[in-house]
Amino acid sequence: MAQGAIKKVVLAYSGGLDTSVILKWLQEEYGCEVVTFTADIGQGEELEPARAKAQAAGVKEIYIDDLREEFVSDFVFPMFRANTLYEGAYLLGTSIARPLIAKRLIEIAAETGADAISHGATGKGNDQVRFELGAYALNPEIKIIAPWREWDLLSREKLMAYAESRGIAVEMKRDGTKSPYSMDANLLHISYEGYDLEDPWVEPGSDMWRWSVAPEQAPDEPTTIEIAFEQGDPVAIDGQRLSPAELLAELNRIGGANGIGRADIVENRYVGMKSRGCYETPGGTILLKAHRAIESLTLDREAAHLKDELMPRYASLVYNGYWFAPERKMMQAAIDQTQQVVNGEVRLKLYKGNVMVVGRKSETNSLFDASIATFEEDAGAYDQADATGFIRLNALRLRVAGRKRG
Repeated sequence: MAQGAIKKVVLAYSGGLDTSVILKWLQEEYGCEVVTFTADIGQGEELEPARAKAQAAGVKEIYIDDLREEFVSDFVFPMFRANTLYEGAYLLGTSIARPLIAKRLIEIAAETGADAISHGATGKGNDQVRFELGAYALNPEIKIIAPWREWDLLSREKLMAYAESRGIAVEMKRDGTKSPYSMDANLLHISYEGYDLEDPWVEPGSDMWRWSVAPEQAPDEPTTIEIAFEQGDPVAIDGQRLSPAELLAELNRIGGANGIGRADIVENRYVGMKSRGCYETPGGTILLKAHRAIESLTLDREAAHLKDELMPRYASLVYNGYWFAPERKMMQAAIDQTQQVVNGEVRLKLYKGNVMVVGRKSETNSLFDASIATFEEDAGAYDQADATGFIRLNALRLRVAGRKRG
């Protein structure tokens, strides 16, 4: 797009090196006004410095929004109702945050009269797809500027040189050091990529992890907790009702202290390459186990099995950026319908990286009937002779085929 084609752009802004350079680059290359948007989704960092940096860059409209409750209630919890895992291992902590950020970018663009949005995702990653698919779904006419697909500042050294030449302050971490990894954090997880992780044979250093102790260093005594569910969503820990964001934060704390939630994954990116990443998802790891446990008690067999068949497709939709697509919404409606009966409590034992279900109950929706399932005398609740006809009918096709082979 030529200079002058964009009058005002909303930038997803963290105040770090990349987005600080992008802010200045947009002002220079497009000659446009920049609105900054910084989202608090539980990354655990002070966000007010981003305001000061934006003001120093001449930004007049600065948005710093606390989206933690919306993030967990409207994005994380719906995803967990589906028991979502991408490629059997990834709890989608980064993926599920992107549609919320895209949604808010579009809202701010409408509020401020901006005709474009911009983000700092690279041209090699999934986030560019997630941001832009979400934005186009919500506003088909929005213009999107992706600097990493336009500029030649394709290394950290070039970015640093650009920042220095424009007087852009680049702060180190408070202790004077900076992690060598590319990191992304929110209330669901923290991710690590790059540096020595680019060799999938190299074990991550023990000093990389931020949220959890190593399992071997976790307490020698297990921690037992109870999680209550209402219509598929967790609402309380050990009898104490918490808001969605508070509950997930507390599970992160408890899980991290017990060495829970570390994952080392090589995943298939939507853009075609394989990527190695490490993730800490303590609360999410606990929630997945607990949710499946309460479903095992309350969901009809075929409904549960159909959910399991749908889950990999649902996970791919979230991973690839189709949160606002009609097929994801259709699947969500079906999944949510099953959750009306998912009510009750689950008791879990947390020990050195492990999450063990040790009890589950539902006063209103349990389908477990001890009088039928018992190994003792069942007083006629189940006629075992009925199994004979059941087996013979199901074996009929196998017997016919066997005779043909014989």
